[in-house]
Amino acid sequence: MRLPRPRRPRSSLRVTFAISFAAVAAAVTLLVGFLSYGAAARLVRADQQSVFGGVVHDLRNQVRQQPLGYEVFVQDDPDHDGPRDDLRRPTGTDIQIIRPTGTVADRGSPVLPVGDAERRMASSRTAGLVARRDVEIGDDQFRMATVSLGAHRGAVQVAQQFSDTEDLLRELQKRTALFVAAAIAAAGVVGWWLAGRITRRLVRLTGIAESVTVTGRMDVAVPVTGEDEVGRLGRAFDGMLGQLARSKDDQRRLVQDAGHELRTPLTSLRTNIALLRRFEELPPAAREELLADLTGETRELTDLVNELVSLAAGQRDDEPSVATPLGEVAHRAAGLARRRTGREITVTADDTVVEGRAGALQRAITNLMENAAKFDEKGTAPIEVVVRRGRVAVLDRGPGMADEDRHRVFDRFYRAPGARSLPGSGLGLAIVREVAAAHGGTVFAERRPGGGAVVGFTVGDATRQPRSLKKP
Repeated sequence: MRLPRPRRPRSSLRVTFAISFAAVAAAVTLLVGFLSYGAAARLVRADQQSVFGGVVHDLRNQVRQQPLGYEVFVQDDPDHDGPRDDLRRPTGTDIQIIRPTGTVADRGSPVLPVGDAERRMASSRTAGLVARRDVEIGDDQFRMATVSLGAHRGAVQVAQQFSDTEDLLRELQKRTALFVAAAIAAAGVVGWWLAGRITRRLVRLTGIAESVTVTGRMDVAVPVTGEDEVGRLGRAFDGMLGQLARSKDDQRRLVQDAGHELRTPLTSLRTNIALLRRFEELPPAAREELLADLTGETRELTDLVNELVSLAAGQRDDEPSVATPLGEVAHRAAGLARRRTGREITVTADDTVVEGRAGALQRAITNLMENAAKFDEKGTAPIEVVVRRGRVAVLDRGPGMADEDRHRVFDRFYRAPGARSLPGSGLGLAIVREVAAAHGGTVFAERRPGGGAVVGFTVGDATRQPRSLKKP
């Protein structure tokens, strides 16, 4: 069967999942990228500042411990282990020497600026004073420190470029942003794929539900694979469709059978009503027979309609399920059946208490008694009702039943060949079966030793496989 194409929703569950995955991935990636970049930038900057601070600190200690003139720093050492080389070695620091007059004795590469603060350091009497500032030379940024040599011996300028570090950090920032964007895009793609796999069965179930709504057909295949919530939903939906299909079939059969059974009394009523037009012409005996026939057919039709209503109500009974003493229900049903049939009915019951609906159970037991009274026309022996461990059995001394009828007497409108001339709708025992099934039990019909029949039902798990009731 080809299912109709489902209407595409404005916002599908798959899109929602994909967006949610991408949003979570974006939040996590942005947080991790921000924290990682911040930590890396702090570490790099702190490391460079620490190295530069160490160079300045060593230079101050050196000029404080021994008097050095600016000439010492100007001279080149062939072995590259002089004071100037010691300053360059750690990080490639730029060195520039200032005379006491404030002029540059040895230019750095690049040339460092000399301002008023640097001139004061060059002419200072105290060794080891420091003037710090950040300067821009060309397109590059430098951190610069000027250390006085003391006693008007000049000063030494040391500088460290940090713009290249910032360029490196900016490049790292760009790459981090690209990584974040790629991670978000990948999360969206993976989320879309994963959401498709997760929602595939849900989409299928939705399409099936929509097709059932549109077409009314319930003979569709439902995916029931998997042990997760979606699999459980599929199995529940499949079971629900099965129950609906069975209920629809039962309803159709009930209507068909009811229509068939109603034709006979209605036809008879139409015939008798037609005779009423000639009522004055009929002899007295024919009049009495006509009125009796009308009364009987009307009663038969009323009983049939009442039992149809009871059977159609079935599981929709609103009576609450409570703890019910089954023996008390049987005694009440026996009293009602005595008044209706005028038969002697005995009840033998234990103290079994079942969870059920008392009204429905009483209706079922009453139907069994009236059915026994109808078939036991002679009425020489009392009708017996035995209630034991959740098993209700009604015993009579009627003609009994054939083996081929035992499994069909509980079907709707079934009438055994020997009972077709008797009054009744053929629904009484069908109602008994419905009540037993509603209470988790089964029905049974057996021959009674010595003649007669044993018909009844069980409630709950008390007797899943009913045993024959051997009662003479």
